[in-house]
Amino acid sequence: MPSPTKRRALLAASGVAAAGLLFSSLSGGVSYAADNESCRPDGLYKTPGVDVPYCSVYDTEGREKMGADHQRRVIGYFTGWRTGKNGEPAYLANDIPWDKVTHINYAFGHIGSDNRLSVGADGPNNAATGMTWPGVPGAEMDPALPYKGHFNLLTKYKKQHPDVKTLISVGGWAETGGYFDADGTRVNSGGFYSMATNADGSVNQAGIDTFADSAVAFVKKYGFNGVDIDYEYPTTMKDAGNPLDWQLANARRAGLVKGYDALMRTLREKLDRAGAADGRHYLLTVAAPSSGYLLRGMETFQMQRYLDYVNIMSYDLHGAWNEYVGPNASLFDDGKDGELAAAGVYGSAQYGGIGYLNTDWAYHYFRGSMPAGRINIGLPYYTRGHKNVQGGTDGLWGKAAATTCPAGSGLTKCGDGAVGIDNLWHDKDTNGQESPAGSNPMWHAKNLEKGIVGDYVTKYGFPADTRLTGTYARKYDATLVAPWLWNAEKKVFLSTEDEQSVAAKADYVVDRGIGGTMVWELAGDYAWNAAKGQYEMGSTLTSLMYDRFKAASAYGAKKSDKALPTKALDITAEFGEFKLGDSNYPITPKLKLTNRTKTTLPGGTEFQFDYATAAPGNASDQSGFGTKVISSDHTGNNVGGLKGNFHRVSLKLPAWQSLAPGASVDLAFNYYLPVSTPSNWTVTVGGTTYAMAGDLARGTTVTEPGGGTPTPTPTPTNPTPTPTPTPTPTPTDPASCTAPAYVAGQTYTAGSTVSHKGRTWKAKWWTQNEEPGTTGEWGVWQDLGAC
Repeated sequence: MPSPTKRRALLAASGVAAAGLLFSSLSGGVSYAADNESCRPDGLYKTPGVDVPYCSVYDTEGREKMGADHQRRVIGYFTGWRTGKNGEPAYLANDIPWDKVTHINYAFGHIGSDNRLSVGADGPNNAATGMTWPGVPGAEMDPALPYKGHFNLLTKYKKQHPDVKTLISVGGWAETGGYFDADGTRVNSGGFYSMATNADGSVNQAGIDTFADSAVAFVKKYGFNGVDIDYEYPTTMKDAGNPLDWQLANARRAGLVKGYDALMRTLREKLDRAGAADGRHYLLTVAAPSSGYLLRGMETFQMQRYLDYVNIMSYDLHGAWNEYVGPNASLFDDGKDGELAAAGVYGSAQYGGIGYLNTDWAYHYFRGSMPAGRINIGLPYYTRGHKNVQGGTDGLWGKAAATTCPAGSGLTKCGDGAVGIDNLWHDKDTNGQESPAGSNPMWHAKNLEKGIVGDYVTKYGFPADTRLTGTYARKYDATLVAPWLWNAEKKVFLSTEDEQSVAAKADYVVDRGIGGTMVWELAGDYAWNAAKGQYEMGSTLTSLMYDRFKAASAYGAKKSDKALPTKALDITAEFGEFKLGDSNYPITPKLKLTNRTKTTLPGGTEFQFDYATAAPGNASDQSGFGTKVISSDHTGNNVGGLKGNFHRVSLKLPAWQSLAPGASVDLAFNYYLPVSTPSNWTVTVGGTTYAMAGDLARGTTVTEPGGGTPTPTPTPTNPTPTPTPTPTPTPTDPASCTAPAYVAGQTYTAGSTVSHKGRTWKAKWWTQNEEPGTTGEWGVWQDLGAC
């Protein structure tokens, strides 16, 4: 999440012309040991050779333990900059409704020039670790802790509320590609872009390792329960994210997804190892885009397998980055979205009439690859809006074009954003001027609705005698599930949230078994101050969600809606050869099926998988495998919401094509809207249907076709052994192996080949002390076969 007005959606709703469906890799592997494995969430990657203490966080159904009255998550972002030191209202840790939330994400940590996680140098002015608030009730420091600031208070209150988990969130809109130094100057260090991806587009594993090691040390030092990554954005779409980062990001965009995937894998594995040592499972989460435009350039978001859960940034779907006036965070599509209509989405057979700028679409995108319980939908506690709106119904689906765009926005055509009293939480552009965005905390929007000028306006630079012009009439669209304020005199449209819309979204979460909600940001919530006769910071909306969730049934913990086989074959499905950016439509990704069993798969072997109804049911192939959609949980447009989760696809090996052990076959697909990694795979061999190990499903056992069970690949008991003082080659490599023998303790770079235990291996990236054959299918060593 970025700051309230410099949001990730500067481009999130632009470039609507098309979105391509991309596929990613499914990893293979043997079934895991019992005990802690019985608590592993369905589909979550497990670091090879590590007994991850999942049961410290999850129950034996793989559901997160959050307290008896918290059946669903309520995740709140708590920002470090609302300290009150600049005269504006403060929002401190004691203001958090601790009994109503389940998780708190501290925003933000950043990536320093040394690639390490940081919140800046310690000192009395450091809000995170050094600042104090003398005389503020509830903000007294815990003297037992070696640090002060927000971190001290978060730890202090977490002791009183042990079911609440805290995570350090890294990045955000403003600090994805750099960071702010002590005097507030932005350092364009490269941030995520250069830490994870080299200038030539290759994975920067050394930078990733440095960051991941520092992240593990950071959470242990300050008592966090995990890490939340807000990388905006690792997409191949040109000019995405903060315009200050475009020059760097555009040059690397061909490798950003690979770098992101490697980053999340490395974080997962290092957090797992630290958790095993500490006897506690550390969470790894992300703030994920909801825009089909951005997701088009993120392959199939294959890094979801490393995440405990994903927080969807299902807001900033419309705003002043363009002229189209619409809701910030509607729950559903209504078939009338002005931006989608202008792009011809509704009339396109390829799109299936599916509108994809709404929360329901974004949820179904991720539901295609994750259980409902590992997904949280985002809600904004801030407004977005335009002025000088022309047309539409009370402004909705009207237009508001600007004559000039904010300095540094990178835009030549933008929307006419609301300003002044209608833009209380504004940022400043690169010329130091107000960025027009219609951005306000929800408590200020409530005061506008009631015609109240709060006494706080003087703290934001407005005179005490400020008067409102016109009337801010509340409007509501039940199909969209979206409220807004319409000032007919000023032609101002402000998209809001309130009790009616939040209650509807909470019911949506409960009814679909979704994990919960995430809000940006807690300080925007409201409460009525009767003594002053005005709305102020409070917890009305957060309390409403808590009340809706506390008696709910348990969330959905399975990826598949149907029972799948418990025996799985070690066959992998890898999707690749993605085109970049706007060339990525329509998409014909290559699917590589690799047989890693010891048995030849005969011609006619059938594979089936599910993909999300976020895309229409028109998948096809161009390679003669007879790919067809054999069932659909939803057909037609998505006005009012998608009715089901999956399309089921069948494809078969051609009758003349068998697949020998170790062999692969490629075919090409065609899709028109993005979905996340296809899941719930099955393969039918000799009349018996099996699951596929790459789904990482709970309760499956890897077997051979016909029932034989292979010997599992051994995993190291110590995944990071001490380097051997005097490296010696392994004596088991036969003379016929031409590559140099693997040497424990030696450093290998990408492309290095070695021989080990009768096989040849190739390093995918920099590595040391990771034995070939122990790192798994998606680890550093690629098996090139026997030698």
